Amino acid sequence: MHKRQGQSGALHPLLIASLAIACLVGLPIVGVLSNLVSGAETGTDISTFSHLWATVLPEYIVNSVVIAVIVAILTAVMGIGCAWLVAAFNFPGKKFFEWALILPLAMPAYVVAYAYTDFLQFTGPVQSGLRALFGWQGPTYWFPQIRSVGGAGFLFAFVLYPYVYLLARNAFIERSPRMWDAARTLGAGPWQAFFQVSLPLARPAAAAGIALALMETLADYGAVAYFGVPTLTTGIYKSWYIFSDRAAAAQIAAVLLIAVMVLMLLEQKSRGRARYYAVGGRSATQLMTTLKGRQAWSATLFCALPVVLGFFAPLFILLRLMLQEETISFSARYLGWLNNTIILGGVTAVIAIVICVLMAYAARVTNSKVQAICNRIVSMGYAIPGAVIAVGILIPMSRIDSWNAEHGVALVLSGSVIALIYAYLVRFLAVSFQSVQAGLIKITPSMDASARSLGHGMTSMLMRIHLPLLWRSVLTAGLLVFVDVVKELPATLTIRPFNFDTLAVITHQLASDERLGEAALPALTIVLIAIVPVIILARAIASGRR
Repeated sequence: MHKRQGQSGALHPLLIASLAIACLVGLPIVGVLSNLVSGAETGTDISTFSHLWATVLPEYIVNSVVIAVIVAILTAVMGIGCAWLVAAFNFPGKKFFEWALILPLAMPAYVVAYAYTDFLQFTGPVQSGLRALFGWQGPTYWFPQIRSVGGAGFLFAFVLYPYVYLLARNAFIERSPRMWDAARTLGAGPWQAFFQVSLPLARPAAAAGIALALMETLADYGAVAYFGVPTLTTGIYKSWYIFSDRAAAAQIAAVLLIAVMVLMLLEQKSRGRARYYAVGGRSATQLMTTLKGRQAWSATLFCALPVVLGFFAPLFILLRLMLQEETISFSARYLGWLNNTIILGGVTAVIAIVICVLMAYAARVTNSKVQAICNRIVSMGYAIPGAVIAVGILIPMSRIDSWNAEHGVALVLSGSVIALIYAYLVRFLAVSFQSVQAGLIKITPSMDASARSLGHGMTSMLMRIHLPLLWRSVLTAGLLVFVDVVKELPATLTIRPFNFDTLAVITHQLASDERLGEAALPALTIVLIAIVPVIILARAIASGRR
């Protein structure tokens, strides 16, 4: 009894630390909303919102919605279609496409935007070749514009469909393959069995994947800014960074935040109370149908199209741009950008691992409702767009800086590396937390009971038992956070210190200046770094198949 009381007392600091972390993660939302509340007291928020609504806000909303609709439709078609093909059929190239279909996850949307703009613009190789081939002159012919709302929608779809593919594929493989076989033996054809059995079972997973793709679409800044498409995210950046209008930035950030929250609620509502269970576990192996002739090659072409357009084509375009440069310079400036990126990613990953291990372990040993709420708040961070997080952090930090200046305190938080790492943690803690928690769940409670019976306290049990068993999950969590930081643009562009550039920022700046050849090297570096976890995920998929 004495030991149990001692353990209970030792839990108190864990709960306090978790509460503090949850409050810090929720601070950006409070920062955005507090600016609205403070403006409501003086009436400035009403006038600002009225001005925004009369000028730019409808265009921001319409463009964002149109892009989101295009992304939802195309990611559903490509993600679900490819997942169904590789899960239910044998066809040429199937083993390759099983893992290759996730490769576009390594391509940031803004990098793909730069590549395709160079390739498809008036002076690019495609239009130049068409004019030479058909003798077209000047603007006498029509060619689709990549720099448009539709172009942005198609681009996002080819980069983000792997979210839907991964979740739908797991659903097709693990959720009642025997039902599919039963439908086939009862005379249902492949299409009928798909629409009546497989698709309804995979609907929750596909809806979750589409929701993730839409959140990434709404959060993007680099691609839509380069295309010149006004969206809610570009509006936040312009209001804060260009026009220095904090009230307008907060208003637009609030609209974007509400849109994301509505999207999350719709995704949860789409699942409702439905529960889908796998019958027979992994032993219930679905009988594969071997496609032949035209059907087989149609399946191959359908799976090849998103991989080529979402990964291989942009990769070859970037290589072509880089090789066209007279010199490929790994100069001191490039090494400085790389160094800044690696330091930010590494520091953020280490802090994220420490925080997530602490919170996941606290949930395991306390079994507290308060701890569960804290963990849920931390898990919400990934749904908040980087631009909203940036505004939500800068507002309170600007007030703290003003207070420090008035009282002679030489400390500036806004526009600092500390603020930048804080923004990364708010955005990406959810990624590492899920990985650490999933690994901790696999450790049986009997191990904890055995350790306690041998006299181990919580700290000793964590260091000598749990962490050695968690090292793979911890490594995966750190790697995912590191890569997300490397690719992140909106928050970095807004919060970074003066004259402090990362690979993502410098790629965006060079591309904005139409110096695409110079932007190719840092862009390719980002892709090479980002492809590491994708390869790990691909190996996991391959080993799971075997």
